[in-house]
Amino acid sequence: MKTSAKKTKEKKREARPEPRQMENAALESADALGFDASLLLRSSVSSSLPIRAKVVKKEEENDLVSLLTLDVQMPNAMPGQFVMAWRPGMDEKPMSVAEVKPSLQLAIARAGPCSERLADAKVGDTIYVRGPLGKPFWPVGRKWLMVGGGYGFAPLRYLARVGMENGIEVESVCGARNKGLLMRPGPGKNHVTTDDGSEGKKGNVMAVLQPLLSSQKFDCVYSCGPERMMKAVAEVCKKHGVKSQLSVERYMKCGIGVCGHCAMGGWLSCVDGPSIDGEEALANPAFGVYHTDRAGRKIKY
Repeated sequence: MKTSAKKTKEKKREARPEPRQMENAALESADALGFDASLLLRSSVSSSLPIRAKVVKKEEENDLVSLLTLDVQMPNAMPGQFVMAWRPGMDEKPMSVAEVKPSLQLAIARAGPCSERLADAKVGDTIYVRGPLGKPFWPVGRKWLMVGGGYGFAPLRYLARVGMENGIEVESVCGARNKGLLMRPGPGKNHVTTDDGSEGKKGNVMAVLQPLLSSQKFDCVYSCGPERMMKAVAEVCKKHGVKSQLSVERYMKCGIGVCGHCAMGGWLSCVDGPSIDGEEALANPAFGVYHTDRAGRKIKY
């Protein structure tokens, strides 16, 4: 039994992308989306060092989310990457990069004590960040569809903006439980859904996604939001023969692949992701089935 378990563990390790492959994919994405590849290479050396930042602007995006603009220039942070953020006296928390122009922006939802402290920061307050970290989204084709659930729409707005600046045709679907939890629309054509029908189409994002995939040809669907929502998105994309990429974020502690806390099977969200091919995610037996809490316990969705 021990030998069999050891072989299974070794097989999982072999299935993970090599660091050089990950670096090459990131560089190709940087080049295709107009980023300076040399900046991306330098970020791999400095991204684990903390940066002291100040909040220079704060906007309440909806009933739950604060959009914080920091006095940090991070032009090498690509759509789909994240930073570890914290304030004195609290743990680090992963936060998706919401924008880098005019400077680093984080869309922070009040989901727990730590994120509440971050979201409650005022102009002039200090926040520490470490990054950019993780694997970004990578470009596929010339027509993209963004599908975001709740505050998961924030990094997709950034991707949509970069895509459109590079001549990509972009449409977006943004869903939320109600009007008060909707994120601001992104560039290009936007579709809105709410579970209670208080804004846009009544229902979840699938109410708009399926008709769009039936009536139009998209090269890739990019999705970020609740994991079960992303699983449904990946499944319908596979059914229609459309590529998909998801941003899968598990409970993270280190953000650099050391602790293994964010593992989804043999895949680590912090270094192998958060961005992942939709069909690869569907092949992972843990995806959309269970997640882990801060103690590492498996919790079923």
